[in-house]
Amino acid sequence: MIQMFLKGGPVMWPLLIVSMVTLTVVIERIWFIWRESRLRNAADVEKFLSALEKKQDTQAKEVGAKSTDFVVRVLHYALDHRSVSFSSAYLQAANRELTRFNRGLSVLDTVITLAPLLGLLGTVTGLIHSFGLLGNQELEAPTALTGGIAEALIATAFGLVIAVTALLPFNFLNAQVEQARQELEDTGTQLELILRGER
Repeated sequence: MIQMFLKGGPVMWPLLIVSMVTLTVVIERIWFIWRESRLRNAADVEKFLSALEKKQDTQAKEVGAKSTDFVVRVLHYALDHRSVSFSSAYLQAANRELTRFNRGLSVLDTVITLAPLLGLLGTVTGLIHSFGLLGNQELEAPTALTGGIAEALIATAFGLVIAVTALLPFNFLNAQVEQARQELEDTGTQLELILRGER
């Protein structure tokens, strides 16, 4: 594997860096999603909304202050700042939470585009090297030509493998962000309806 990597030419080092960055981001994001799922507590959301329906703002704030659920944190922040502007406070808190979920996705998005392009760059440089040997008539052994073509193919393969490997977690993480956004929108609507009913 190492010998194959080294045969890929100089473009393999940027591909190695890209793959290490990808692996780091994926591990960190998967850890983040796992940790957030462990901190989720749907019962706290119900308690919070139920307390508000009963016009027990103090009890709702107590639930919000103790909860580790990101949805309850947003609801609690919006309730605390509703005197200024409920919608603005809710939007600000929701965006703050969604930013946490989105962190690192732009890196994976870049990798999905960049890795195949680096692979293609390796293809081009490998073919240039091969045709350079043809032009200089240095083809005393058949391996001189095939070595450059192998370099091109190895770089392309590595670039595609990195992109495909990054694409799967990227789609999974995007789905998690969308799910979090949907949950925030749903609970925000419920909270707004409860607060309207109090007026």
